[in-house]
Amino acid sequence: MQNTFNHKLHAFNSGLRLVVVPMKSTKTATVLVLVGTGSKYETKEINGISHFLEHMMFKGTTKRPDKLEIARELESIGADFSAFTHKEFTGYYARASVSKLDTLMDVVFDIFLNSKLDEKEIEKEKGVIVEEINMYRDTPQRYVSDLFEQLLYGDQPAGWDIAGEKNIVIALKRQQFVDYFTTHYIASNTVIAVAGNVKSEEIKEKVGQYFENIRQAEKVIKLTVKEEQLSPRILLHYKKTDQSHFILGFRGYDMFNEKRYAAGVLATVLGGGMSSRLFTEIRDKRGLAYYVGADTDTYTDTGIFAMNAGVNNDKADDAIKVMLEEADKLKSKGITARELQQAKDQAEGALAIALENSRAVANAYAGPVLFYDEVLTPEEELDKIKKVTLEQVLEVASEIFDNRKLNLSLIGPFEKEEEFKKILKF
Repeated sequence: MQNTFNHKLHAFNSGLRLVVVPMKSTKTATVLVLVGTGSKYETKEINGISHFLEHMMFKGTTKRPDKLEIARELESIGADFSAFTHKEFTGYYARASVSKLDTLMDVVFDIFLNSKLDEKEIEKEKGVIVEEINMYRDTPQRYVSDLFEQLLYGDQPAGWDIAGEKNIVIALKRQQFVDYFTTHYIASNTVIAVAGNVKSEEIKEKVGQYFENIRQAEKVIKLTVKEEQLSPRILLHYKKTDQSHFILGFRGYDMFNEKRYAAGVLATVLGGGMSSRLFTEIRDKRGLAYYVGADTDTYTDTGIFAMNAGVNNDKADDAIKVMLEEADKLKSKGITARELQQAKDQAEGALAIALENSRAVANAYAGPVLFYDEVLTPEEELDKIKKVTLEQVLEVASEIFDNRKLNLSLIGPFEKEEEFKKILKF
């Protein structure tokens, strides 16, 4: 498939990388700063600081000391802006009319380069972070995924919550933020992406001026994830709920493994929409769940293949049994040619929709530059999906659906693992 956009990738002498993606058909522009750090780069003593720091970047800079200035300036131009923290990256973005591009760059770059990290603001924000943690843990559909990764990886950075533990967050000191900020938010660990109706050379010149004195240091290397599992594992989180939320999943492929494309097709067929096998069997035929699905997630050194659902408490075991049965069918027989083509068509349709959005485009181009140090365009990704064969899907199903890689995290009114251990096998 031919590339839709004539992108430009530039590496500055500092190590900072810039990718510009001109989109002539849109009236918006997105400015994104993506940093290669997240909770996997933390120690136990500062677990949660990546996410906390993301909050602090909006609390005032040397140029905009009043924290309200940042929000007011962006909101006054109707901008869509926010930030996000992942286990391996953190991002800051703003999107608005392309006529406001200079304002977008000035504000987003300012918070990255010049945040004050004011001690009083840190102390006040601790309460906000604690309430955010409380909110996540009161949302079973979300919290069950944190528990799943805790089950997979245990007491190592990959298994810790991105938001951290409340007692650790409360104990954080300003100097820890400064140290983390100056050692992780550095040139060689940062990618700037600008997407929209923009001109590449103009952006390159302006970015070069803004980041002329960007922080430089040696990259911090995260700990390699240790994966050890010989039999199915269960993590129950007791909570009085009207509905049980669970993830039934397996260890998968990392982002550098080409088999991830076939695994993605497998997830689409199994639980990627209303015509998927899980939706048909669990919701349509049996009425066991409102939401049900399957997906993959990839990191630099690990991967996940997960199925999830929210079901009546009395039907949790039935839903798990059906999921295992459907996975077993795929392991033994694979998928059909029709399902393979439909999964590829779904991917192509989703791409077409995403490429109309400058924010989605900025994200799609920045990620590969950060992790592969090259542009892997969305169209190139799609071409790899289109080349997936029935045999490859069967191969990954045989590798992934393995008792030794099977895990169940569940939130609901259950305390005893025994009843789930009985059914947790192929």
